[in-house]
Amino acid sequence: MEGGDGDEADVFEAIVMAETRFHGEGYQEGYAEGIHAGIIEGRQYGVQQGAHIGLEIGSYLGFAVTWKKLLHTSSDEKHSKKTKVLESLIEIIEKFPCEDPVYERLQEDLEKIRGRFKQACSLLHIPADARLGSGGSALTF
Repeated sequence: MEGGDGDEADVFEAIVMAETRFHGEGYQEGYAEGIHAGIIEGRQYGVQQGAHIGLEIGSYLGFAVTWKKLLHTSSDEKHSKKTKVLESLIEIIEKFPCEDPVYERLQEDLEKIRGRFKQACSLLHIPADARLGSGGSALTF
């Protein structure tokens, strides 16, 4: 009978330990799934934010190139400061490392671009609150 008592104790211990084992296994599976879902969500968010920044910078570049060409056609002395600011904006944008996803000074350089854009708008007598339209495809004034 002693062998029977030992078997019952082993079965009882297996039942008690099953909850702990299943809890641990469930935690590990949940953790692994959470990491995987987080990576996917992070990548999607990064792509979305990158596209937004690219659209913003591209709009500024198009704005600067267009105004520079318009000012070049009527090359007065009074347009030289405007042209210099536009050229500076174009230069800053062209130096912006669009291919580097972990660029450390992204926010600083983006603020410089935005500041130079606002300066150009001021010199061109365009309202300072000119920004991307709600559709994201055109500037609104």
